[in-house]
Amino acid sequence: MASEAFSTIRRILAAKPLPLDVRGMREALEATARPLVPGVRGEPVDAGGVPCEMQTPEGASDGRIVLYLHGGGYVGGSVASHRNLTSHLARASGCAVLSVDYRRAPEAPHPAAVEDASAAFRWLLGRGHDPARLAIAGDSAGGGLAVATQLRLRDAGDPLPAASALLSPWVDLAGTGETMLTHAARDPIVTPATIAWLAGLFLGPEGSAGDPLASPLEADLAGLPPMLIHVGEDEVLLSDSERLAAKAAAAGVDVTLEVWPEMVHVWHAMAGLFVEADAAIRRVGEFLGSPRRLGSRRRDA
Repeated sequence: MASEAFSTIRRILAAKPLPLDVRGMREALEATARPLVPGVRGEPVDAGGVPCEMQTPEGASDGRIVLYLHGGGYVGGSVASHRNLTSHLARASGCAVLSVDYRRAPEAPHPAAVEDASAAFRWLLGRGHDPARLAIAGDSAGGGLAVATQLRLRDAGDPLPAASALLSPWVDLAGTGETMLTHAARDPIVTPATIAWLAGLFLGPEGSAGDPLASPLEADLAGLPPMLIHVGEDEVLLSDSERLAAKAAAAGVDVTLEVWPEMVHVWHAMAGLFVEADAAIRRVGEFLGSPRRLGSRRRDA
């Protein structure tokens, strides 16, 4: 059974659905922003023309970095709105986190986000960082973007990160998953209407939900590195994670899917507020911070 603290927050979330207008959604997401957690320092970074923030936990000096792509439906969210999640992840993994402020729709529709995310990763490579000690992670739209970024890098012949962690990833912009219907009354955060609205803004008039860089579920996933997928049992996007995991495994990817009982969309973002969020962050930190995933040989960052 879920904790009392989580149950209370879930009721609050259900009572305050995200508004379906760009300004309102952005303001709602930014209102959740919290500072970096103690023990993590942030530094603004220009990553090849893409604004980012490098969040470095105390004791991290071996060059291991997680490129992080925030959620928000490609329309909202920012480095600021996700500092609680990303700095908790930095501390849990022992890795620096490069949080990316990629361009958002509708001002910059697809493929702007994947262009920016790819540029930020290539910036790391250009600074001499070993891809064996780089990972990529993201939540919701950022989870889908994390997969799309790896596909773009792979197809361009660029090195890939050593691992990825996807939190409640959105990988099917057409919204065809079974749980889009069966879980519509269970999910207090995301609705089928939200998905359709956001997809339209992100794709723009010329885009297609069948584009593998927009909907990575449509892609050939062969050659991608080990992948951890977290999703809540009550999410409308549960089917996205289940289908992505099945397709990745069929393509030979080392994939781990974890469905967390009773959890909602990107509960990790509420680390510090209830035990399930803290446990999920620890699990992702263990996955990404393990020397088996990212080599820990010391080098200058």
